[in-house]
Amino acid sequence: MSKPIHVSDTEFQEKVLNSATLVVVDFWAPWCGPCRMVAPILDELAKEYDGKIVIAKVNTDENPQWAMKYGVQGIPTMLFVKGGQLVDRMVGAAPKPFIQQRVDAMLEAVKN
Repeated sequence: MSKPIHVSDTEFQEKVLNSATLVVVDFWAPWCGPCRMVAPILDELAKEYDGKIVIAKVNTDENPQWAMKYGVQGIPTMLFVKGGQLVDRMVGAAPKPFIQQRVDAMLEAVKN
């Protein structure tokens, strides 16, 4: 995917938990200013890491189920999921180099 995918509660199992690829799940809402700051960064990372990661966006206003299940209390929250397992989480907005560093670290940590 060269761009983030939007995932609903009903699609989460299939598109996130069943993915063999590292998935960065962005829990966000349209009214969230920091979420809007992170969105273009994730768009860029989706292109730059095409084939290595999937970026999945979950609108918590419309799809609260998985946010509650993973204990998301503030947004933006990014979960790093591989093979159905939560491997890391990042809460709050951050600059691109910081997010990119976390993605690189997660890719290294989950190498098969």
